[in-house]
Amino acid sequence: MTLVNEKINNVETRKKYCRFKKSGIEYIDYKDPNFLLKFVNEQGKLLPRRITGNSLKFQRRVAQAVKKARHLALMPYLTDGLK
Repeated sequence: MTLVNEKINNVETRKKYCRFKKSGIEYIDYKDPNFLLKFVNEQGKLLPRRITGNSLKFQRRVAQAVKKARHLALMPYLTDGLK
């Protein structure tokens, strides 16, 4: 029997943080595809904020950088095994 305010799961969750705010990064370089691959899954899709932990501001900047890199053929649009 559990109390109403007591947690049933005793799993501690880590607080997600924006790596850009923590590191003080202001500009996301679209010419660095190795860095941008951290925000893309194996199929080439962008990872959502809830997984990466980015803030809204930097998630939008990452999306724009990935789109620019794809347009300039620095990153593929689709892939079978990117990583």
